[in-house]
Amino acid sequence: MELKQSVEQFKGQTRLPKLAIPTSYDLYLKLDLTACTFSGTVQVNLNILEHTKYLVLNALELDVHKVWFTKSNNQTYQPCDVVLDGDDEILVLVFDEMLSPGDGVLGIDFSGALNQQLKGLYRCTYVDGGVKKNMAVTQFQAVDARRCFPCWDEPALKATFKITIDVPSELTALSNMPITDEKLNENIKTVYFEESPIMSTYLVAVVVGVFDHIEETTADGTKVRVYCPVGKCDKGKFALDVAVKALDIFTRYFSTPFPLPKLDMVAVPEFSDAAMENYGLITYRENVLLYDDLLSPADRKQFLTIAVSHEVAHQWFGNLVTMEWWSHLWLNEGFATWVSYMATDIMFPKWKIWTQFLLKTNDGLRMDALEQSHPIEVEVHHARSIEEIFDSISYKKGSAVIRMLQGYLGDGTFQKSLSSYIKRYAGKNAKTDDLWGVLSENSGVELNSMMDAWSKKKGFPVISVKYKDNILEFEQSQFLSSGLGGDGLWIVPITLSIGSYNKCKTFLLETKSGKVDISELVHSPHENSSSVNEKNKEKCDDHFWVKVNTEQSGFYRVNYEDKLAAGLKKAIESNCLSAPDKFGILDDTYALCEACKQPLSSLLSLMVVYRKELDFIVLSKLINVCYKVMEIASDAIPAVVNELKQFFIDLLLFSAEKSGWESISGESHLNALLRGEVFLALATFSHNKTHKEAIQRFQMLLNDRNTRLLSADTRKAAFIVVMLNASTTDRNGFESLLKLYREADTVQEKELVLRCLASCPDPNILLEVLNFMLSDEVRDQDSIYVLFMISSEGREVAWRWLKENWDLIFAKYGAMLTYYCITKILPLFCSNEKADEIESFFASRMHPSFTMILKQSIEQIRLKARWVANIRREQSLEDLVKQLASMKC
Repeated sequence: MELKQSVEQFKGQTRLPKLAIPTSYDLYLKLDLTACTFSGTVQVNLNILEHTKYLVLNALELDVHKVWFTKSNNQTYQPCDVVLDGDDEILVLVFDEMLSPGDGVLGIDFSGALNQQLKGLYRCTYVDGGVKKNMAVTQFQAVDARRCFPCWDEPALKATFKITIDVPSELTALSNMPITDEKLNENIKTVYFEESPIMSTYLVAVVVGVFDHIEETTADGTKVRVYCPVGKCDKGKFALDVAVKALDIFTRYFSTPFPLPKLDMVAVPEFSDAAMENYGLITYRENVLLYDDLLSPADRKQFLTIAVSHEVAHQWFGNLVTMEWWSHLWLNEGFATWVSYMATDIMFPKWKIWTQFLLKTNDGLRMDALEQSHPIEVEVHHARSIEEIFDSISYKKGSAVIRMLQGYLGDGTFQKSLSSYIKRYAGKNAKTDDLWGVLSENSGVELNSMMDAWSKKKGFPVISVKYKDNILEFEQSQFLSSGLGGDGLWIVPITLSIGSYNKCKTFLLETKSGKVDISELVHSPHENSSSVNEKNKEKCDDHFWVKVNTEQSGFYRVNYEDKLAAGLKKAIESNCLSAPDKFGILDDTYALCEACKQPLSSLLSLMVVYRKELDFIVLSKLINVCYKVMEIASDAIPAVVNELKQFFIDLLLFSAEKSGWESISGESHLNALLRGEVFLALATFSHNKTHKEAIQRFQMLLNDRNTRLLSADTRKAAFIVVMLNASTTDRNGFESLLKLYREADTVQEKELVLRCLASCPDPNILLEVLNFMLSDEVRDQDSIYVLFMISSEGREVAWRWLKENWDLIFAKYGAMLTYYCITKILPLFCSNEKADEIESFFASRMHPSFTMILKQSIEQIRLKARWVANIRREQSLEDLVKQLASMKC
C-alpha cells in the first residue's frame, strides 16, 4: 500500500519530475516487418539531480523486460518494481536503495508492436511488383517517441542519440545522422549511425523501406538526398532543388551553418501530416514531396516549395533552437511559416508570394475572431493536448504577427536580431520572452509589453477610422465575429497612405483612441516617383482616399466611416490601389458584414468594382467571398439564389475570358493559378458554357490520359462539373472518375479525384462517396480529402452519415479524420436548432482531442444563424440582387 501511494505522486502531473536529466541515448532497435513487431535496448546516460528511490520517464504501449542502473563507480542497481502507467504515459522505476546524485547509465530492454496509427514507430505499406509489403516509419511529434523507446520525452530534455538498427538486408535504413557502418548476418543487416548533436526526442527519426534516391551537395558541402518510391526519382528533382537552395538561403540569413553533415528528405506512402522536420531526416507525404510536370498544377508546385522551405527552416528554428515547452510551439511554427515565404520569395520573386501570404493572415484573423479562440502562446497542461491547440491560430496568426513585427522594426534589424537569437540559443531551449528580449536588445525598442497582448492574449483589434478637418480619428476595440464588444488593448503599428503611396505615415496606437493630423499630407504636392499605376495618377487625384493598414502589413481589421469607404471604393475602380490593399478592403468588409456590423448590400455593392480585376490574390479573395455569400444566401434569401449566382458569374467572366482553358507557353505562374481558381468558381456556380466545355475536355482526358487539352490547373474544375451533373439515374461521369482514381499512377491524381467526389448534390451518390472514403480503396491518410468539397446541399446526408459512423471513425482513424469531419461538415449548417442537435449528440462523446474544434464549429454555426437572421431583415436586398444580376459587369 505504501509503495502504491508513493507511485501515485507522479500521476496527473503536467511534466516529469526533475529527478534526473538524460545527456545521451544509445538506442538499438530490431524490426520484424513480417510480424509487425520490434524490440530494442536503450542505454541512457543520466545525471541524477537529488537523492531518490525513483526514476520517472515516459513510455507508452511498450513491454519492459529488463531494467538496470549502473552508477559511475560500476555499482549496479535493479529496481524492485517497474510500473507502466498508460493513462499518464509514464514508466516509474522503484529502487530499494537510494540513488545518490551523480552520473550513471540506465538500461532498459523493451518491445512493442508496429502500430497502424501513424504515430510512434508504425508500419505502412507499399506495393512492390504487385505485392503489398510493409515498411517502418517514425512520427514522434509531439509526444510519441515514448511509443518507440522509454525516454524523457519533453522538448527541454535534450540529449545526443546514437542509433543502431537491425533490418532485412534488402531494405534501406535511414536515421537523423549518416551511416558509419553496416554488418551483414545472413538476411539481416545491422546499420550503425553517427551520434547526433544534442536534440529533443520528438526530432529522432527512423525510416526503413525500399527507395530510389537522388542527391546534390550544397555550396557548404552538405549532402542533400531525396528518397522516392522506386522508379519515381524524376518526381523528386524539384523538391531537391528547392531544399538545396533553401539551405543556402537560411545559412546566410541566420549567419549560422546547417548543423548536420547531411539532410535527407523521404516520401512516405502513409503519413499523418504533410511533413515532419525530424533533424536531418525530413519525412513527407508522397503527394507533398513529389512533383509531376504534366499532372501537378501550379498550386501544387507552390505548396511544395513552401512546405520544403518550411521544414528546412525548422532545422534552425525548432531543431537547433527548440521551444522550452509546448506552450511556445508557435515560435517553431510561426517562424518556420514566415521564413518559408521569405525563402520562396527569394527563389521565385515573380510568384509575389508575400501577397499570397495574406491568405495565411486571413485564416488567422478568421479563427481568432471566435469566442472559442486561444492565445498563440497557450498554457499546455498535458503534452497530449498539443494535438488540439496546434491549429491555424498558432502558426497562421503567429506568422502574421511576426510579419507585422518585421515591418515595424525593419528588415535589417529584424534579420540581425534573429541571427543573434539563433546563435545565443543554439543547442538550447527558448521561451517567447527570450525572443522578445533579443529583438529588444538589437532594435533598442522595448518589445515585451507591446508583444504580450499579441502572443499571450487571444483576439485582435478592429480599428475604426473617421475623418474631419484634416484629422483622422482612430479607435480600437476587440473584433469578434459575434459583433459583441470584447476586452483587450493592443499596441498597434498603424500604417496609412493618403491619396497616394508617396504620402504615407506610421505610428503606434498605444491607447484606446488617438488622433493624427494629416494636413501636410493632404495638401502637399505629389512627388514624381514610382507608385502603383502611375499612369492613373491624374484619375487618383480627382478624389481623396485614406487606406489604413497599408499593404495589409498589420494583424488587425479596419472599419471606415461611410465617406472614407466611398473614397476607397472609387480608388479601387480607378485602379489606384495595390493588390494587397484591394484584398484587404474586400476582406475587412466581408468580416464586418459577417459580424452584422455592415449590411450585405454594402458588400455586394463593393464587389461590383472588382469586375475587371485580373490580379490573382485579389480574384482569389473575391471568389472566396462569393462562395461564402452563396452559402449563407441559400438559407437567408433562397428566392434569389439563382440571380446571385448570375451576378457572381458576371463578376468572373472577364478574367475567365482573359485566361482561357488552355495554358499558354511561357505564361506566368500566377496566370496558371488564376485559371484554376476562376474556372473552378464558374463550375461551382453552374455556368452553362463552363459546364459544356468541361464535359467535352473531360471526355478528351478519358480518351487520352496525356492530353494537354485539360491541363493540371483546370482538371479540378472539370471533375467538379462531372460530379455536379452526376445522379442516381446518370452515373457515367461518377463511374469514370472512380475509374480514373483506380487506374491513377500518381498520388496527385488520386488526391485530386478524392477532393471532388463529395461535391455531388445527389444524396445517394454522396452517401456512396462517404462510404467509399472508409473503404480499403482509400488509404487512411487520404480519407480527409473526400470531405473538402461537401456542399450545403449535402450537409444533412453528411451529418446523418457522420452520426451513424462516428464510433468507427473515432476508433479507427482517431484525431486525424475526426478533426476534418467536424470542421468540414458541421459548419455547413446555419441554424441554432442544428447547433443544439450537434451539441446534444456529442455531449456523451466528448474527447480532449477534439473538444476545442467542436466548440469552434458550433460557434460558427450560431454565428451564421445570426447572420441569416440579420440578412432577412435587410430591406430591398432581394431587389438589389436582381438588379445586380441584370446588369452586365
